[in-house]
Amino acid sequence: MHQGYYIVKENTKLTENVYRMVLAGDTAGIRPGQFIEIKIDGFFLRRPISVCDADEHTVTIIYKTVGEGTKALSLIKEGSLDVLTQLGNGYDLSVSGEAPVLIGGGVGVPPLYMTAKELIGQGKKVTVILGFNTKNEIFYEDEFRALGADVYVTTVDGSYGIKGFVTEALKETAYTYFYTCGPLPMLKSVYKNTVTEGQFSLEERMGCGFGACMGCSIETKAGKKRICKEGPVFRKEELAWED
Repeated sequence: MHQGYYIVKENTKLTENVYRMVLAGDTAGIRPGQFIEIKIDGFFLRRPISVCDADEHTVTIIYKTVGEGTKALSLIKEGSLDVLTQLGNGYDLSVSGEAPVLIGGGVGVPPLYMTAKELIGQGKKVTVILGFNTKNEIFYEDEFRALGADVYVTTVDGSYGIKGFVTEALKETAYTYFYTCGPLPMLKSVYKNTVTEGQFSLEERMGCGFGACMGCSIETKAGKKRICKEGPVFRKEELAWED
């Protein structure tokens, strides 16, 4: 874990309630699938947000305004923020095989971007499936294509791409391994419909963000695990979702 002050370089609106923020500061050690926690003035708890991308000087996050804290965050256009980085265990990219598929739903899409970038950099043939409710919620389709990934978009209402859930596109995809992030019902559906091993990034309300408070624990086959510390990424074989 690293704590520091990061300069706000960008905070722009992508859709009606989804924003992209770029922060400049120390990015050493940040890996795909990890998250950061931001202190927002006037709010006691930090806000945990998945890392979308990072380079030598900046870290990019994409977040949805779902409460007063993230609404306040969306109004910040300049200045510096107190940020914790290098949180969580991230995705293990060494086990992907030659043709991994990345499956994201809604604000579960962002952590897959850096994952795709690194896998493509390793020479892997990457397929990305992005799931949204409707056309006007879609973001980052073009950015994934620009990386060189094969991209499929699903919408529940059929207003764009493949009609239905991400599993509709998954049926037509050949893959050696999977990485996924999104709402719990989507993740459980992916669990039931995937034919290989894979990794799940789970989302949960967090108190501290680094394992002290036990507030984000889940039951696994090996007992209780903390999403912020042992997660947010768990392997398929760890999860007790057979029922």
